[in-house]
Amino acid sequence: MSSVDFVAPGAAPHLRRTLNLWNLIVYGIILIQPIAPMGIYGGIANKAHGHVVTTLLIAMFAMMFTALSYGKMARAYPSAGSAYTYVGSELNPFLGYLTGWSMVMDYLLNPLICIILCSDLSQNIVPEIPHLLWAIFYAALFTLLNLRGVKTSATVNNWMVAGMSVVVAVFLFVAVRYVLGMGPKLPGFYTRPFFDSATFHSTWVFQGTSLAVLTYIGFDGISTLSEEVENPRRNILLATVLVCLFIGLLSAVEVYLAQLIAPWTAPLLKPDTAYVDVAGKVGGLRMFHLLNLTLLVANIGSGMGTQMGAARLLYGMGRGNALPRSFFGKVDARSGVPANNVLLIGALALGGSFLMSYEMGAELLNFGAFIAFMGVNLAAFVRYFLREGDRNLSSVIFNLICPWAGFIICAFIWWNLAPVTKIFGALWLAAGVAYGAVRTRGFRKELVSFDVPPDAA
Repeated sequence: MSSVDFVAPGAAPHLRRTLNLWNLIVYGIILIQPIAPMGIYGGIANKAHGHVVTTLLIAMFAMMFTALSYGKMARAYPSAGSAYTYVGSELNPFLGYLTGWSMVMDYLLNPLICIILCSDLSQNIVPEIPHLLWAIFYAALFTLLNLRGVKTSATVNNWMVAGMSVVVAVFLFVAVRYVLGMGPKLPGFYTRPFFDSATFHSTWVFQGTSLAVLTYIGFDGISTLSEEVENPRRNILLATVLVCLFIGLLSAVEVYLAQLIAPWTAPLLKPDTAYVDVAGKVGGLRMFHLLNLTLLVANIGSGMGTQMGAARLLYGMGRGNALPRSFFGKVDARSGVPANNVLLIGALALGGSFLMSYEMGAELLNFGAFIAFMGVNLAAFVRYFLREGDRNLSSVIFNLICPWAGFIICAFIWWNLAPVTKIFGALWLAAGVAYGAVRTRGFRKELVSFDVPPDAA
């Protein structure tokens, strides 16, 4: 047993450092999913008038700024609270609390919509089992796997990534063979997915980019495992940036081939199934069902991973007294898992899956996610440029320009969310403020503390 796993007799249970860089990268890939753009491919195509690969690449570079800020802040605060800790420590405890409260909504909604989608996909395979029973099954599956401990979840993640990688490789092989066998191509055939003068307009491309950003939602979950990672100051930064880069390039290849096979025509009448329809075109019914199964596996991994991240976020908030420590700040001594939080999230996600549609949950995800993104970019600017940064060229680029670029892009996307999304999000924030006011008797007591564990280095 390693020293980080050992708990002295009588010592309080704590999270254990058992994950390496590869575990983090795999976890991040599972959260975002190797087939991330397939579900929103048709929607992006309609908004960007066919320029899906262009919007994905723009979104990749945009999110890399925020990923860099997350990685840098994890070096300073390698704790389970993630953005909640970064913003609260560097900017203001109340702003940190609101960031954490926003993230709670984001992290609760992700396993919820995964339960809904997994249930729908399973009904495509076994329609005789009702949606209700499938939802109960997947909520229980996510919860039980996460209760077994982070190392068990990491092992399952490895197998999921391996399986999805095989399917993606098979599809890419079949798609390339199909494209090469299409016969003579018109001039510009291979460059049209990047730029088509007949349909290109910067406004449309940026609207598509706002949706394409959803491809990368989830990378921030890597930082919630900071207390369970070997050498977190190095590995969190590397994993966060590498995952964004890998998913971006893989997604670009996936949609590039799809655009070559089935060029966009305005508008796609069934955008939700557009990519699966492309798979059926190149590989027939077998490929259609194979991708359906792969989407199911991917969302099982994503639901399980985001439930894990949500449990760690609540643990960080509970330890800092933003939530009742007696419930949220506890870790199971045997498994090293915040079991109370895992069980609570499983129950809430299951109940919410009966009350909310997939579309509503997906739209609300962005509200909390981009508040956290904006906060982390500002926190990185304050810590590394205002407080610690030398005024040299490197500091100006990485500690001034990069975080502000990330903040401005995220703020623009957040501001242009649908009005109904901002209304529901504002109500959630108001509930958080009310809870904080009650807990602190009108904010007369300390709202929250941001303690970093002594073994964080």
